[in-house]
Amino acid sequence: MAETLRGRPRDTGREESILEATIELLSELGYDRLTMEAVASRARAGKATLYRRWAAKSDLVVDALLSIKSPPAGETLDTGTLRGDLLAMCCGGAGTLSDRGLHDVVAGVVTAMRHDPELKASFVARFIEPGAARFAEVLRRARERGELRPGIDVELVEMLIPGLVVFRTLLTDEPADPAFVQRVIDEVVLPLVETSGTATAERGRPAAARARPDHDLS
Repeated sequence: MAETLRGRPRDTGREESILEATIELLSELGYDRLTMEAVASRARAGKATLYRRWAAKSDLVVDALLSIKSPPAGETLDTGTLRGDLLAMCCGGAGTLSDRGLHDVVAGVVTAMRHDPELKASFVARFIEPGAARFAEVLRRARERGELRPGIDVELVEMLIPGLVVFRTLLTDEPADPAFVQRVIDEVVLPLVETSGTATAERGRPAAARARPDHDLS
């Protein structure tokens, strides 16, 4: 179904093809060598079509990343527990960094942000800040349920998971897959923020069992 954007009908099927082509070319070429022309050619779309929807390459790339990592618009993650909410938020998207190509795409985009202010601004505004807002909402609900110990620095805690994911993505040869993110949640985030009486039975399982992700991104 077509949607309206900037006064023009939008073909969502065509848009999906363009975003898929963008991810493919990011994996093959990297961010710096990616061009709008190459995406248009791979997606069999007119270059004018791309520029009507995305004013800059950075916007297109961020949209492509959001298409595989962002929860559906308007979705509220409320499982009833802090651990469940964190797993749903961090391990319940459509993509997975256990895929080698996607791991390299994210690593390349994060590296490119160091010398591309436009990409960084778009990524922060549309990827990082909404994620931080969702994380803050998850912690707010946890506090209302009595799961959080007093005095938690939300801004500090919300950087833990993305910070460790980026570190693993850039500095190791291992993907930040759902099993890794679950380990971060169980071994770092929850022990830091939970009250002593809210440790879940799930965290009492053997480490090998905990390493199996509860949510698959595939």
